[in-house]
Amino acid sequence: MSWGGGGGRRYAVALALIGLPLVLALIGPWFAGPVQPRAVSFSAGGGHWLGTDFAGRDVWRQVLLGGRSVVLVAVAATVLAYLVAVPLGLAAAAARRGWVAEVLMRPLDVLIAVPSLLIVLLVAALFRPGPAELVPVIALVAMPDAARVVAAAGTEVAARPAVEALRMQGESWWRITVGYPLRSIRRTLAADAGTRLASALYLVATAAFLGVGVAPDAADWAVMVDRNRPGLFLQPWAVVVPAALIVVLSMGTNLAFDTALRTPTAGRERDDERR
Repeated sequence: MSWGGGGGRRYAVALALIGLPLVLALIGPWFAGPVQPRAVSFSAGGGHWLGTDFAGRDVWRQVLLGGRSVVLVAVAATVLAYLVAVPLGLAAAAARRGWVAEVLMRPLDVLIAVPSLLIVLLVAALFRPGPAELVPVIALVAMPDAARVVAAAGTEVAARPAVEALRMQGESWWRITVGYPLRSIRRTLAADAGTRLASALYLVATAAFLGVGVAPDAADWAVMVDRNRPGLFLQPWAVVVPAALIVVLSMGTNLAFDTALRTPTAGRERDDERR
């Protein structure tokens, strides 16, 4: 990985964008302090340097408490989606009979055709999921597209002469169908993972905005945006700060993955081909 020149500057910007919201999300609850007496709604001053929210609670304390659920649910859902999508996509790519790939991939088209938010709302109407239950729901939404990306990239790799050469050399099934394809499509996976994680962040935030997966008065960045909108012009920090943290985290994530993809790796890829 090269940190010189433009790539280094892009990494620095990406890490700066990711750093603040991520730090607040992960360690903020440890510094939130005890519950304070409630003050007047949408007021400024009085020891509340970001003012108070719709319920008279300290906005800064709510910000410190409100990021962990958004970040952890989005990351866990993305990881779970790829734990299913990668083996499924590689299996479809390695299938020598077309009908096997069709059986594996066609059911995913049904899920792709359904709007992601509609799936979340349908599940919420049936089961009232909490943050933990929201993880597999978001993963279910992300998995079909990720699996199709893996299958498309893996199919191109499976058609390479290098794969046939590996078979002729008597290489193991694992290296032919998993090891070599994964090394070859890692950049594609990285690009897709960045997009998928940003989408998961937005979907988790939207679900929380609609009251799915969290309590209506929970300390959650998206809930803060929703519940404090009526006081936007009275006390804007209760809306602007959590909304900005979600947007900045998504932008930084996309920029970090994009910069990683632009890093020269030609030498490493030639080494992989020789191996």
